[in-house]
Amino acid sequence: MRTFWRWALRVVVLTVVVALVGGFVFRQKIKELHAVYIYANLFKPDVIDENFRSFYKTYPSVRIERGAEVSDLPKAERPLPETYVSGGETRTIADWIEQSQTTGLLVIKDGVIVHEEYRRGNSAQTQSIAMSVSKSTISFLIGNAVADGLIKLDDPVEKYAPLLAEGGYKGVKVKNVLQMASGVGFNEDYGDLNSDVVRYIIQILTGSVDDFTAHLKNERPQGTVNRYVSADTQVLGMVLEGATGKPLPDYFKERLWSRLGPEADAYWLVDQKKETIAAGGLNAVLRDYARFGLLYLNEGRNWKGEQIVPAVWVHASVTPDAPYLMPGREDAAAGVPFGYGYQWWIPGKPQGDFSAIGIYGQFIYVNPARKVVIAKTSAYVDYNNSGNAMEYATIDAFQAIANAL
Repeated sequence: MRTFWRWALRVVVLTVVVALVGGFVFRQKIKELHAVYIYANLFKPDVIDENFRSFYKTYPSVRIERGAEVSDLPKAERPLPETYVSGGETRTIADWIEQSQTTGLLVIKDGVIVHEEYRRGNSAQTQSIAMSVSKSTISFLIGNAVADGLIKLDDPVEKYAPLLAEGGYKGVKVKNVLQMASGVGFNEDYGDLNSDVVRYIIQILTGSVDDFTAHLKNERPQGTVNRYVSADTQVLGMVLEGATGKPLPDYFKERLWSRLGPEADAYWLVDQKKETIAAGGLNAVLRDYARFGLLYLNEGRNWKGEQIVPAVWVHASVTPDAPYLMPGREDAAAGVPFGYGYQWWIPGKPQGDFSAIGIYGQFIYVNPARKVVIAKTSAYVDYNNSGNAMEYATIDAFQAIANAL
């Protein structure tokens, strides 16, 4: 009889354990399905404009207070050129602004705002999501940590973030991650609900982006092919936190936002475990995005002349140094691609210019030769179908504006 009761107790305990595990898995799956539903509805035409200016309020975020001083941006409106050439066609700037679903456009020439407009409900005070424009600010922070001797570009990333030794990033050099040449496999298709980038976004709503990133798989040798992998920038965020011993938003405030002269606070999105969304979670006002462009136009000097990132880093960041990074290279998988530096894009037909680019039409464009900076936010609904064409046309329009001014 005693044996029977021991057996019965084990059955009951096992049943409870199975029920608890099954319940947890079921709840987790429900959370993931709900997150997929939320994601799928974020970019619908009737809500995309409002969503892009309210991500930092709708989802967990960390506020980054601006510094005490605000850099001056004088204004003297000048007309933009009426036309530009793209794809062998002459098009109008007015049509480009409308068709790319611009929410904000700001053009600076010689340190003066010569054009500023807001559309689709945005204003000068709107906190717009930067999307992958955020990546270029992460590059700025890496430059600071390298200058301070806290990071070496030839070191493997797991030296600074040990969790990365558990997956495909083990042994990958910091520099190869900076140049999107990590070799890690990653499907960046935002229209595929099963893609890696959508799974990454789901982790923002349900789990840990760092853990997800650390366990991605290697697909090809590092330092051989440039393939856009948003997870690479998440790795850079993890490396920064390990090297500096500070949360990413704190380091961002210390090295950039307190010294750039911004006119507004910024916000970084975080996941459920308060891990920073390094790949695309910055929210700021348009003029402050332009100020970041001016910083790079001025070779890392802020409006007071302070060198807040080394000039040598600025130049290295926008100078591709391997054949697989060069603009206009033949690449069957990428078409006729832009070049790539340290989280900065180089136009296919470069003029010494470069750009930060985010999905759905976010840009910070810098043309040092023309002394022009252009910041643009958009809510380009058709991005999954015609996003590349929109980006190529936008760079052509930027170059035309810079040349005309």
